[in-house]
Order: sequence, then structure tokens, then C-alpha cells
Amino acid sequence: MRFGRVLALAAATSLALAGCAGGGSSSSGDGSTLKIGFMGDLTGENSGIVIPPRNGAQLAIDEYNATNPKTKLELKPYDSQGKPDQATSLITTAIGSDKITALIGPAFSGESKAIGGQLEQNKIPSVSPSATNPGLAKNNWSYWHRVVANDDDQGPAIANFLITAKSPKSAFVISDDQEYSVGLADAFEKTFKDKGVAVQRDKFPKDAPDYSSTVQKVKAANPDIITFGGYYAQGGPLLKQLRDGGVKAIFATGDGSLDPQLISGAGAAAAEGAVIGCPCNIPDAGAANDFATKYKAKFNVAPAIYATEGYDAATAIINAVKAGNTTGETINTFLKTVDFKGASKQIKFKANGEPETAAINVYQVVGGVIKNLGASTEAKITG
Repeated sequence: MRFGRVLALAAATSLALAGCAGGGSSSSGDGSTLKIGFMGDLTGENSGIVIPPRNGAQLAIDEYNATNPKTKLELKPYDSQGKPDQATSLITTAIGSDKITALIGPAFSGESKAIGGQLEQNKIPSVSPSATNPGLAKNNWSYWHRVVANDDDQGPAIANFLITAKSPKSAFVISDDQEYSVGLADAFEKTFKDKGVAVQRDKFPKDAPDYSSTVQKVKAANPDIITFGGYYAQGGPLLKQLRDGGVKAIFATGDGSLDPQLISGAGAAAAEGAVIGCPCNIPDAGAANDFATKYKAKFNVAPAIYATEGYDAATAIINAVKAGNTTGETINTFLKTVDFKGASKQIKFKANGEPETAAINVYQVVGGVIKNLGASTEAKITG
């Protein structure tokens, strides 16, 4: 759904909800309100990936505030549009004048890399529901955490799934020049090479006007498998141009493209059969799932990508506040010990902020909709 109006309305509605908590920020624990930031692309080209986790975080905080706790929480949104330079400017405001105590996010890897040092310096704990670049865990940041597996888990899981399902002899790996895209493509390429699959690769600028050069290279290579390491904003049009160019090889991508806009961007016929991996757990529509029921009741839409992870990221911080921690330092200390069953998975962090659980699910476009095939080690491809 490249539906700009729908996304704009969803974003506006959720932003309004996020502002309902009101109140100032204090860490006195005397009936005051702490500000918890949420940073990510809320109105830009990839907002479809970020609105669900922001909604999940809002749901968790609203549920907590409804218990009339001694210290309430306000979710303060920061719309970075996924741009690292915009995130850098916003975090200065968030820490300075807004005085946030903790941050859920940033949602994307590039912006996470850009502001991680500022968060560390100012002792602001962060929990990302969706940033997956492996390098984020290698910066020696003690205030950084994420609840999702990284691309060193995601990339190999997707590649190995394809190898098991299709026994390819050759693969073509594509990325744009964004931090996330390159990292995931690197993981695809390494896994294919390690398993003896011949690999060719190409990269294009994020804002390239078209992908004809890449399409020609793929056609010449005639691969069995194509993997793309980017977001749906580029992935949809790329897939359309590949199919229009006569390329029929199976197309696979990662969590950045797990949104119906991959289908609308490519066209239903071109998108059919596309495989999408994700370190996320999206409850199936109509499933008897407590989180899905609560989410649908509040937002009048089924939970989508990273909605459960947004809820769990917020819950980790909420549990710290419940335990009496109302400063960045004490919340961060508590996060090192959290261990609870979340909506997405068991939530527990390693010493470097990585999650203990690194499960990857596989999804596929079947009949014009995205279907959950299950864990990558067990899923069966259609077609």
C-alpha cells in the first residue's frame, strides 16, 4: 500500500495518541511523569515499518499508566524520517530541552549509529525494536540495547532457507547505499559464498531515479536467486523493474521490506512469490493472540512488522520504572537484568545489548498478501 493518505492518517492518529499522556518530566518518583522518547521514520518513505512499533510502545505505556502508578510515563515521538542527520538534530532536543529519561529506538540502523554516542555520553538508555545492523553491537556502548536479532543472524537465515528450498547454483545480491542495506547484503553474500553458491553483486544510490543498470546486470548473470538488502521504498520498484525486464528468478529480501507497500510498489503480479525474512514475530490475522486483540482494539488495525517488538522494548523500560528506577543510569542498570516473556519472544539482553534470542521468521507473498511461513529452520516455501 503505497497509500500516502492512509499512512499519513495513521501517523497523525498515532502521534495524537502519543501526546495524550501529557505532563512534564521528572525523576523524583513522587507522582511525576518521565518522558520516554520514540525515534524513527513516522512520516517518511519507510514509515510503514516504524508506525507499528511506535503503536506497540504506546499500547504498553498506556496500559501501564492506566494502573495509576506512582511514576507515569509519556511517550514523546521524534520523527527522524529515518535520516541520520535529522536524528542527530532531534536527539539534541530530546536530551536537552525535552529531558527524556530513556529512548525506544532509533528504529533504523543508520540513525542508531549516528546518535549512539550522544546517548552514551548523556547516559540515556535506549532499546531499539528494529535496528539490525551488526556493527551497532560493536561500539562498546553500555546504554544501547535491541530486542531483535541482527543482520549477521537474519542474512544467513534467509540465505540458508533459500539454499535448502531451491538448491541454487548462483545468486545475485543487490543493495542500495544505506547502512542497513549494505550490512544485510554483506551477510547474504558471505553465506552464499560459504555454501558454495556463485555470487555476483551490485549497489545503487538510495535515491537513484531508476534501476535499469542493475536490472541489466542481473539479466546478464541469469541467477537462480536474487536477494535485496534494503527497504520496501526501493525494493518494490526494483522488483517491478526486474520483472518488467524479464527476470524470473525468485526474489528475497529482509525485514526492511516486510510491508504491503512492497507489493503495491512492485505490483501484485511482480511481487507474487517474493520471500521476506524478519527477526520479528507478527501474529497471524485472526489468531487467538492477546496482544493482537489488544492492538486491534486500540488502533483498529491488525499488528504489523515490529509491533510486538515495540511493545516489548517499552515493557523492558516500564519494568525498570516499576522496580523504582527513575533515572537513566538506574534504568540502564536494571535493563542488564531483565528477563521476561514478551509479546514477541523471551526478552533478555547480552552484555553488549544484543538479545539472547535470535529467531528469524520467513514470510512470502502468496495470493497478493504477505503470509507467515514460520521459523526459517522449519518454513516451507510456496512455489
